[in-house]
Amino acid sequence: MDTLYSSTCRSPSYSVSPSSSSSSSINGQNHQRLNFSSCIAKRVLPAKVSFYSRRNSHLNVVLNQDGAVATPVTPVENETPFRKWKEGLLSSVPSTEEIKEPASFDQNKDESTVSITVVGASGDLAKKKIFPALFALYYEGCLPKHFTIFGYARSKMTDAELRNMVSKTLTCRIDKRENCGEKMDQFLKRCFYHSGQYDSQENFAELDKKLKEHEGGRVSNRLFYLSIPPNIFIDAVKCASSSASSGIGWTRVIVEKPFGRDSDSSAALTKALKQYLEEDQIFRIDHYLGKELVENLSVLRFSNLIFEPLWSRQYIRNVQLIFSEDFGTEGRGGYFDNYGIIRDIMQNHLLQILALFAMETPVSLDAEDIRNEKVKVLRSMRPLQLEDVVVGQYKSHTKGGVTYPAYTDDNTVPKGSLTPTFAAAALFIDNARWDGVPFLMKAGKALHNKSAEIRVQFRHVPGNLYNRNFGTDLDRATNELVIRVQPDEAIYLKINNKVPGLGMRLDRSNLNLHYAARYSKEIPDAYERLLLDAIEGERRLFIRSDELDAAWSLFTPVLKELEEKKIIPEYYPYGSRGPVGAHYLAARYKVRWGDLSIEQ
Repeated sequence: MDTLYSSTCRSPSYSVSPSSSSSSSINGQNHQRLNFSSCIAKRVLPAKVSFYSRRNSHLNVVLNQDGAVATPVTPVENETPFRKWKEGLLSSVPSTEEIKEPASFDQNKDESTVSITVVGASGDLAKKKIFPALFALYYEGCLPKHFTIFGYARSKMTDAELRNMVSKTLTCRIDKRENCGEKMDQFLKRCFYHSGQYDSQENFAELDKKLKEHEGGRVSNRLFYLSIPPNIFIDAVKCASSSASSGIGWTRVIVEKPFGRDSDSSAALTKALKQYLEEDQIFRIDHYLGKELVENLSVLRFSNLIFEPLWSRQYIRNVQLIFSEDFGTEGRGGYFDNYGIIRDIMQNHLLQILALFAMETPVSLDAEDIRNEKVKVLRSMRPLQLEDVVVGQYKSHTKGGVTYPAYTDDNTVPKGSLTPTFAAAALFIDNARWDGVPFLMKAGKALHNKSAEIRVQFRHVPGNLYNRNFGTDLDRATNELVIRVQPDEAIYLKINNKVPGLGMRLDRSNLNLHYAARYSKEIPDAYERLLLDAIEGERRLFIRSDELDAAWSLFTPVLKELEEKKIIPEYYPYGSRGPVGAHYLAARYKVRWGDLSIEQ
């Protein structure tokens, strides 16, 4: 099979369209769609600078799914996914000492810079994910010609110490190791550090001064990645907005989940954000939406004729969204205990995948068209009932002479905690396409394996001539489409076929697209995709405020009931397949969990 098309950073290419259909009005200004031909030459097409602010300057915020909340906001029809820049390359000015590029205001006034500030730079997320993702983008030539990266945290650190810390986590692509050391050195020279408090406008003003020194009079575009706890998120946004946002370019902020604990806290957080930000400045990140197989979900469905006609209640018997980890909280229990597995995984990661899976065909691949369809799905979902939910918590278990701890053995977890580490739920979408089809979710920690997958089980063949060859287990004759998100990414379809020989013996085989075997190129990390989208202003993979409201409205009532009634979770051994109750829940809807079969 030949590869249809490829490019350095993006597969599709885009262009600036002058047509009225490709424009939108934001705050009274008209914006044309600016599309990238991906960052092939580390350049961005020339375009006009566009800056809209509420109070002279604002932050475009990317809210990652670890603790921000957003209020419902009416989506802008055909909102432009990109800002307009003025005739120039996206660039950020490196240090004059490091890069030896003098900054002349007159020379640079028509160019633009991108300054990326990682707030919470000393944390694990920054070290393990954000800086490595930025380096990967740089290595692939996807970052602008001129860019600067600043680390910001309370820890006292020099530029050299930051670079030393970051260098320990940087790796080059398996398939591209040439000049790796040289590339790392060039990247690290673009990295700087500023120490400050997250609630100090004075400290952010000092950061602003340093950013301006590196921007050197160019049009400044600024991206803030807030890798900090939810309780200090608003303070950081306030200070960055008032003291360190761009004066004439765009400013965006990325924030990690969770976006609140329920509908009320989510709405409160959004209300607080809206004091300093516009909705189009907010990018709420769920890193699962950046995973390759999740991205491929819409391609699989909408560009393959064999699947789209089958994508409905007429042919699909059930859909399963499964997430499992083979380790416990392991020192992170203090954070986890405040949220639990439903808030941590189901309300965001799995529900977002469900919305992408079940949505109607969007008008276009424009961010607003896709997000409009996702919201329709979420609003069509039947209220979740307590009887359709099973919760569990892992207990201590000894296996092979090794004793694994219980959840409450974690010193950071309160004794007697009822917080679920496992949950299964049956959800339904009350619309014409999916009426009556159970969507089963399952997520848990300390299970028998680590995986994330979507399983689509099709209906039995009516009047199947070969039923007798399968005996009484008709499920073995059922076709199943499996999209394995992680690990070992793959898409495979289970079909029935005849075993070679003179007799009539049937077998179940897989038509398998195994990514590692099919493609030699290493799959980019989800954070690479999302960071690049944030820099480009592409919102397709980010969560809009009305999406967030719809998601919380689905789960908040059952979460409240679980906590008010102090429902005791069903205990399951560390390393097992989870509580038995999950099997009874599936059996109630005549479903068998696909990941527990012998074939699996």
